[in-house]
Order: sequence, then structure tokens, then C-alpha cells
Amino acid sequence: MAMARTAASAVVRGTAAGCEFGKPLFGAGIDPTAYMGLLQRQADAVKAGDMSGVETMLMTQANTLDMVFNRLAMQAIQSPLMQQMDTLLRLALKAQSQCRSTLEALADIKNPRPVAFVKQANIAHGPQQVNNAPPQGTATSERAQAGADGGVAFAHGKMEKISNELSGVGRELSTKGRTRRFRNT
Repeated sequence: MAMARTAASAVVRGTAAGCEFGKPLFGAGIDPTAYMGLLQRQADAVKAGDMSGVETMLMTQANTLDMVFNRLAMQAIQSPLMQQMDTLLRLALKAQSQCRSTLEALADIKNPRPVAFVKQANIAHGPQQVNNAPPQGTATSERAQAGADGGVAFAHGKMEKISNELSGVGRELSTKGRTRRFRNT
């Protein structure tokens, strides 16, 4: 169980991967325990709402991706073979796209987009049946049920006349000579 808990830890997995990927840059001298402690502190800072480390990382990555783009674009210009030039330009444009995505993520962190809570949008190209019923057990659901028996339907908090009535027990709606069947919900 202890080994499973260790393997399930994102910080432990990140430490293992970071140490391996860091070997070409820093050699085998990275202390995994110290590295894991730093990763945990960074994660705790993000949980507490401090996004400065994430912002720094994203800006650094965007800068690096821009350098990759420029390097590959320069290599493509100097390439004598069309196929090699094409490959280098494709890789350069992928790096440019990743740079843009990284900067968009940074912009979203710095300036979050407003959130819109939309109750419901009913868009159909043809017949559509919409049942707007409140959760069971509420006073409005009981009024809606009583109203449904009396020939009115509950829609967006108001009692309205039914414009399309179902044709009895089979739950069918007739439209232009065609009959559509609806499941009981």
C-alpha cells in the first residue's frame, strides 16, 4: 500500500521524471529529496493562490519556444533541399503555435475570462420537445406538475399555455404528416 501511495503521488512522479530529464543539463547530481521538496512548495504556493511561479514558468517556456521557432526558421532559410526546408518550416511553425498557446495560457491566468452561466439554449432545425421542469420535491415542481395536468407547462419559472401537445399515451408528436415518437423520461 505504501508503494502504491508513493506511485500515486504527482510530486514523486514529477521528481523522478525531472531528475531523469535534468541529467543532460545538470548531470546526475540533482538531489531527489531536495527537488521533491521544492516541487511540493511550488504546488502548495499554487494551491494558496500564488501563481507567480506558474507565470514565470510560462513566460520562460514561451521565450524558449520563440527561440526554437527562430532557430528552425533560420535553418530552413539556409537549407539547400526543398524537403528539408519544408520539414524545418513545419517544425518552426509548430513551435510558434506552441509559443502562442503558452502566451494565451499566461494571459488567461493574468486576466481570467468572464464566466457566463446560461440556463438553457434551445436551438433546433425541426421539431423539438423541451421539458423544463424544476428538481423534484420543490414547490415549483409541484405547481408545474399540477399545471401539466391542467393543460399548462412550466417554462423558465412561468406558467404558460402548451403550444405543442403530445397525442396521448403513445407519446407521439405529429409534424407535417410525419409522426415522431418520444421516450418517457
